Amino acid sequence: MSELITADLVDLDLSADTKEAAARSLAERMVAAGRVTDLDGFLADVAAREAQMPTGLDGGIGIPHCRSEHVTEPTLAFGRSAARIDFGAPDGPADLVFLIAAPAGADSDHLTILSSLARRLMSAEFTGALRSADDPRRVAALIRGDQPEPSAAAPGTEAGARPTAGEGAEPAAQPLAPESAAAEAAKAADVAEAKAAEAVSGDGVGAGSEAAASAPFRIVAVTSCPTGIAHTYMAAESLENAAREAGVELVVETQGSAGFDKLPPATIAAADAVIFAHDVEVREKARFTGKPTVDVGVKAGINRPAELIAEVREKAARGEISAPAAAVDADRSAPMDRAGEPGDRFGTRLRKWLMTGVSYMVPFVAAGGLLIALAFAIGGYEIASAKSVADHFIWTEQDSWAALLFQIGAAAFTFLVPVLAGYIAYGMADRPGLVPGFVGGYIATTIKAGFLGGLVAGLIAGAIVMGIQRFKVPASLRGIMPVVVIPLISSAIVGFLMFVVIGKPIASAQEAMTDWLNGLSGTNAIMLGVLLGLMMCFDLGGPVNKVAYAFATGGITVANPSDGSLKIMAAVMAAGMVPPLAMALATTVRGRLFTRTERENGKAAWVLGASFISEGAIPFAAADPLRVIPSSMVGGAVTGALSMTFDCTLRAPHGGIFVVPLIGQPFLYLLAIVAGTAVSAGLVIVLKGMRKAARPETAAPAADGETAPGGAGGEAKVPATV
Repeated sequence: MSELITADLVDLDLSADTKEAAARSLAERMVAAGRVTDLDGFLADVAAREAQMPTGLDGGIGIPHCRSEHVTEPTLAFGRSAARIDFGAPDGPADLVFLIAAPAGADSDHLTILSSLARRLMSAEFTGALRSADDPRRVAALIRGDQPEPSAAAPGTEAGARPTAGEGAEPAAQPLAPESAAAEAAKAADVAEAKAAEAVSGDGVGAGSEAAASAPFRIVAVTSCPTGIAHTYMAAESLENAAREAGVELVVETQGSAGFDKLPPATIAAADAVIFAHDVEVREKARFTGKPTVDVGVKAGINRPAELIAEVREKAARGEISAPAAAVDADRSAPMDRAGEPGDRFGTRLRKWLMTGVSYMVPFVAAGGLLIALAFAIGGYEIASAKSVADHFIWTEQDSWAALLFQIGAAAFTFLVPVLAGYIAYGMADRPGLVPGFVGGYIATTIKAGFLGGLVAGLIAGAIVMGIQRFKVPASLRGIMPVVVIPLISSAIVGFLMFVVIGKPIASAQEAMTDWLNGLSGTNAIMLGVLLGLMMCFDLGGPVNKVAYAFATGGITVANPSDGSLKIMAAVMAAGMVPPLAMALATTVRGRLFTRTERENGKAAWVLGASFISEGAIPFAAADPLRVIPSSMVGGAVTGALSMTFDCTLRAPHGGIFVVPLIGQPFLYLLAIVAGTAVSAGLVIVLKGMRKAARPETAAPAADGETAPGGAGGEAKVPATV
């Protein structure tokens, strides 16, 4: 790995008078060093990043930075300006300018080094040493961490010092080792976990309450910025320094370009408050719900960390907490959140990869399916054979509008398998996996391999890209690897395999499965309905639910879906509506068994259930999984079995009660939903009633909504992302 900065990339007499001129002067040094291939293209990327948010920081620092395909390897150039340059910092112009350049596909080791540097910029000793140095080689060494900057203060007393337990203070400068940030986070997490375990040990009244009284105030924080290189880690360092001065325990999760290590659940559970300092969406934000929260931009975390800590402590003192995650938000995490982590077992990673593909496919299914459903409602089923509206469209004819809706929906359906395959590969290999994944998915449609072919194509594409990424390549080729080399090689290999080797066998298997579905009748069909009902209600929008849903939609997204496929789609949607409707009914009939918050969620669950949004039952399952989930599964199985028994059919993949006109045997279909809802609601009421009878002393607080009901015997509650 090349050095991040050399003496040739240092300018101790930067003569520029604007930030654009400063960036150009430093970028020219990068071009001369062979680290930037296109000066104007790179500067355009720098300007685009600067337009998102000023990069000036308090203390006379400017950090223009960007990711760019014109950068061959992560590089830093430094300039010191006597005239000072305005980078938009609140306290005025900057005299220290760091131009940070990262390739579009930068590796995590380099990015971790950049993040470590960003943290050190918050150290007064470090910036002071840079202002006093007169040798470019010494400046480059300081930035690389090859030599410590001087510190005259006593340990633990000077700004930027990092006191540790049992020691005075760490040196202000340390080598920028790639693993340093992860080690520090792991150490903090271990401490927090130990304290969390201590807090919940004992009877919860004696030793536990004494520990709580003596424990410091605990905060967990998340920092992130658009590029995830500089501001993310500066905000983390600034918050940590302010927390030490305030006598507060603070652990930060930095969601940067080098990835992020999730804070352990025990650390989050033990925290008294949360600070979000971010300019991009916080990943898996639902983990932090139910705690006092301050939510600000990342620069606020850098410039006024003490105010944020004081603000969140005031919120905690007032008992002001963030609202629980809404049911429909439970699965809104970004795809990279669901991608397999290195420590996961293969089965877990495979499930997450498949879920990434399915989650991106579902909106196409919903949009295309509802458009087709509307077309059938307006023009009848024969509208599927209408001429193209591009050649024949009459504004005043109803059938023309029906044909238009059908053909738009059909166009959306053509993307289903390519999107599924593309984003499975994306979940495995990030953006480089998109091209071969989409290509493989499209080939699967042309050879009639269907969804099964899309699944295989996505997995193969992701595996091939991951294999290519393992090869070590010269620095001069790194910039073109994700743009040219990887898409070219991986697409060629995937296309060859799908067309010549495995495509036809997969197409034959798909055809055999379709024939089997068409032949289902009697007891076999009922058992399939039971199985699909159980799957739809097992995890309420989670992986098992999505597998059943993808299986059903795969059967109807063809030109002429079979009767068996239409029955399966009907059973799946009916069963998926049961859990939220059952919880809504139970909170209406026996409200005293539920908390005030659950009763409010019950009102929303009527609408969510009627709209076929199974996630509407998640808040109830999160609070009491061992009663809610089995009850939902039983009701879903009843509904699935009855739907198959009644020979109900459905041509739309979504819509709930709003697509009843498109349902075959609509009254019997509604009867199946009502029956399953009644069974689930009855079981929940009985099981919760038994718990209340066994623990009468907890009934009053629960009824007031002050504590959520847990399970008998001290069951642990699960997060709202069940």
